Amino acid sequence: MENFKAGETVVRRDVHRSGRVWSEQALRVIADSTEALVAACAPGAQALWPSLYAKARADSDRTVRTEAFDAMATGEWELAPGVWQETELLLWKPPVAWFSINAFYTAAGLRNWYVNFEHPARRTDDGFDTFDLTVDLVIDPDLSTHMWKDEDEYAHVRRLGIVTDTEHQAVDLARAQVLAMLEERAGPFADADRWAAWRWDPAWPAPCLPQRE
Repeated sequence: MENFKAGETVVRRDVHRSGRVWSEQALRVIADSTEALVAACAPGAQALWPSLYAKARADSDRTVRTEAFDAMATGEWELAPGVWQETELLLWKPPVAWFSINAFYTAAGLRNWYVNFEHPARRTDDGFDTFDLTVDLVIDPDLSTHMWKDEDEYAHVRRLGIVTDTEHQAVDLARAQVLAMLEERAGPFADADRWAAWRWDPAWPAPCLPQRE
């Protein structure tokens, strides 16, 4: 499959092992190479989210997120349209890694780095498929400190069987890999200053999801 071109719109999909789509996010390609696909979005970018997850965001109620995971375990969920809000996002997704490295920006600049542990990318005609494995790593803008996020939800999805033992082992390996990258200033961390200076071009329209029949 050919590389995506800079400026092209791609779709990141989270796909459950059942084959059902859990979420979709429209992104704009910044660069695509053998090292990683780099893509971005800004407020207004179109998305599809589970309706319970959207409710949790709207109500700032994390207990509803637990309900969303319970729905995932039963295979009974509905998707609701949404839009990306508040921050600009830059995403670095290596082709075979069990993670993506993301940077979030506000008007003040780089807010934080955010490592999302997820399935390796499976390229599609209009983007790539993955699956979010819940646990995350939040890193300060200067790379000096970090903390794990959503360990409680990760334990919950493990109990539900959403994350299998094999996936759990892959996540453990990926955690160690990311911490080594951080310590060695490898991957995007090698160009941390350049990433910190990146901003969404206001001339770019917010990316939209493709129209499907």
